Amino acid sequence: MNSHDNGGRDLPRDDDDILVLRQPDDWHVHFRDGAMLAFAAEHTARQFARAIVMPNLVPPVTTVAAAAAYRTRILEALPADHRFVPLMTAYLTDEIDPAEIAAGFRDGVFTACKLYPAGATTNSAAGVTDVRRIWPVLERMQAIGMPLLVHGEVVSPDIDIFDREAVFLETVLAPVLADFPGLKVVLEHITTEDSVRFVAAAGANLAATITAHHLRLDRNALFEGGLRPHAYCLPVAKRRRHKEALRKAATSGDPKFFLGTDSAPHQKHEKESACGCAGIFSAPTALESYAQTFDEEGALDRLEAFASVSGPRFYGLPLNEGTVTLRRAPQQVPELMTGDGVRVVPFHATETLAWRFAGRGGQATDDNGPS
Repeated sequence: MNSHDNGGRDLPRDDDDILVLRQPDDWHVHFRDGAMLAFAAEHTARQFARAIVMPNLVPPVTTVAAAAAYRTRILEALPADHRFVPLMTAYLTDEIDPAEIAAGFRDGVFTACKLYPAGATTNSAAGVTDVRRIWPVLERMQAIGMPLLVHGEVVSPDIDIFDREAVFLETVLAPVLADFPGLKVVLEHITTEDSVRFVAAAGANLAATITAHHLRLDRNALFEGGLRPHAYCLPVAKRRRHKEALRKAATSGDPKFFLGTDSAPHQKHEKESACGCAGIFSAPTALESYAQTFDEEGALDRLEAFASVSGPRFYGLPLNEGTVTLRRAPQQVPELMTGDGVRVVPFHATETLAWRFAGRGGQATDDNGPS
């Protein structure tokens, strides 16, 4: 089973039931902090070599010192023998100092900056109220080659929640790209056919991440047999035609689209409350979920480019040298996952996936999946 683009290196393929990939990265993940960090980080580190870590903590990560301290907490939460690199991001605010951003990028603490429109999602209240207020920051980022990561939704109450991504493209992103033609931008967790077309038609400085859950859920999943809080995320899942457009983009081999799980754990009781939190915890079976989608689309030979090659190349980082192995074998996802003071319902809870993670470095393990 040969990869569509494996970064120029031949990797072993035993048969149609074994899939060996260059070590992948997750270009969008939430670890939270405290007990949830200790629970969540290990699941991502189990499958991925690196991950872009979101900065929407309370308080948000807006300084070099805060990012360095958070990176230390992540590394301390992992097993001693881990092989994982967290890539830290700065949370943009109306008042953030361009010099602080540049210093963090220069010193290798910040990999990118994250733009949250104020009020768009979890812990985004301190985000940007008007993108024009951060023009000096964007000018500095363009000059030093620092990527901008974007939560692509407007937050006006006058705009229907299912239209917020499409409106953002026209009213926010298009002007940013026009005014900063050299700025590298990642439109994260895209959910619409509009975004697929926009990214595909734009210059080489714009790319997009696609989550495992938006490849499998449309908005019907929110209401199947009743209100389904564990299918609620932001941006919210859209109509089926949008999901189908995402699946085509992800499996197309176009390097402008690559893996970013947006795995975002919340406590079970916080998801099932009267005002449930947005976020889907996909980290435990992320690769298996992507593999199932690519398999269904007849595109397993393109999974490696999507998961392991296109992201590093866009960010200008080296490809990973290690490998991971997936095995075609049934895996039932548990209804609930627990840790020290943590109870989280994972993506695909109670479902049986067709693929199972079998180890890193090309050496299979006896791993029976998430527990």
